[in-house]
Amino acid sequence: MALRLKTKLSLGLAFLFAVILVFGGMGFFYINRLSNDADNVLKNNYESLVACTNISKSLDYIGKDASALATIESNLKKEELNITENGEQEAVSKLRDNFEALKLDINDSLRKTGMRQAIEQINEVNQQAILRKNAVAKRTAEDAKLWLTLIFTALILVVFTFIYNFPSVISNPVRVLAEGITEIANKNYKKRIRLDQNDEFKDLANAFNGMAEKLDEYEHSNLAQIKFEKSRIETIINQMKDGIIGFDANKNILFINVVAQNLLGINEQDIIGRYAADIAVSNDLMRTLLQTETNKKELKIYADNKESYFIKDIFDVTNNQQVIGQVIVLRNITPFHELNEAKTNFIATVSHELKTPISSIKMSASLLNDTRVGGLNGEQQDLIKSINDDSDRLLKITGELLNMSQVETGNIQLKLHPTEPAAITEQAIQAVQVQAEQKKILIRKFLAENLLPVNVDSEKTTWVLINLLTNAIKYSPEETVVDIGALMEGDHIKFYVKDNGLGIDEKYLPKLFDRYFKVPGTKERSGTGLGLAISKEFIEAQGGSIWVNSRIGEGSEFGFELKAVK
Repeated sequence: MALRLKTKLSLGLAFLFAVILVFGGMGFFYINRLSNDADNVLKNNYESLVACTNISKSLDYIGKDASALATIESNLKKEELNITENGEQEAVSKLRDNFEALKLDINDSLRKTGMRQAIEQINEVNQQAILRKNAVAKRTAEDAKLWLTLIFTALILVVFTFIYNFPSVISNPVRVLAEGITEIANKNYKKRIRLDQNDEFKDLANAFNGMAEKLDEYEHSNLAQIKFEKSRIETIINQMKDGIIGFDANKNILFINVVAQNLLGINEQDIIGRYAADIAVSNDLMRTLLQTETNKKELKIYADNKESYFIKDIFDVTNNQQVIGQVIVLRNITPFHELNEAKTNFIATVSHELKTPISSIKMSASLLNDTRVGGLNGEQQDLIKSINDDSDRLLKITGELLNMSQVETGNIQLKLHPTEPAAITEQAIQAVQVQAEQKKILIRKFLAENLLPVNVDSEKTTWVLINLLTNAIKYSPEETVVDIGALMEGDHIKFYVKDNGLGIDEKYLPKLFDRYFKVPGTKERSGTGLGLAISKEFIEAQGGSIWVNSRIGEGSEFGFELKAVK
């Protein structure tokens, strides 16, 4: 019958207790025997010798010391009560008879001699007894020494064997289990544990083997699927036109697709597993990709035998809300650039071609309105006015489209020269004066004293100020006031235009300078939504900044700042 581990431990402890009990019992037995032998010598023979010695000494003082007889009597009684050996009784009786006769005649030397002979006989008997008992005690001690030595040696051998073998009952299974757990931790799910003992460790080994078997089944059941999914994902990634690079949490490269390899000019096998920063030392594009400031910025890269455009996106790979890696995607936006360029060229071409016929229409309308050509009735004059208004609107739109084409192609031509802020402001006011008078709007000018000139393209800067004034007049009620001004702020000149219109909701302010954006709910439909975007590009191209402040019901204030020339 197999013993359980608890039973083995209990038996082992019981065995050790039995060893202690047996050795202790044997020791107690022999010590008790030796103690009894010693007691016999002390109580029986030693006390007789002491009594006889005291009687012998007192005999010499009879007649000299009155207490001598009393001493002899006292010790004689002790001896009479302590007769333990053969022949001792006769000697004691002889001692008593001689002592009784001596008490009648203390000078009787014959009686003293008789007493001394009796004492010698008693001493002889007890000394022989002591020698005999001592021999018995020696034999007992020798037996005790022999048996205790034998028992001690046997127990030492048994205990040593127990100590040497019993821990292995626990340590060996624990070691085997530890080795098995280490193998499982290293993903060796083929590991099995075999134990011959049928105890709790056997149960634990069976449970371990069951766990390893399940893990092995799980590993192999999913391995094919994982490999298939890995191949499928790699195929998808390599077929994408975007460059993709994967990193682990330590910025080591995990994978890279074909597009990214071509862009970087590096083979996959040369960089997989390497630290990205090490590759960036000798690869400019990798160094650019690792820089955070390049996020969402267009990257111009020579690829596919032409200049191509990419945008870098970074995605964090997380597990249980912990970042375990990153993926950089170089999104190819070259087709959009090409479409945008085609759109820009088309708009520029159409706008340029439209300016000539529109100008001709405007000229013809002006000639028709001239009385020298012939008189017009009221309806005809209204038609001529409509033609002029529509022509002006079309010229403005084509002008804005041409300006935007310049901005989009990066071909803004600036003619910078020092210009007085007053001159820019005055030209802008004159350009919109007729439009302001039609709505009975008063334009108030506020120019600070001692304004320094600004180094700008006066034509484009004036165009921006005209655009701001036009918008202010357009969205202001009739018979109101529009303020325009310029003032010094540090080493910059601040131009501003303020109206008293309805104002703009704050949520739309960040989008006002975006291309084609129009504030929802406005009645104006003739604009292109490009004026403010072009204004922003013109001002920023000259190193300035443009801004807006507005609230519903409080009007709007637009302005820009340009650095003054000292």
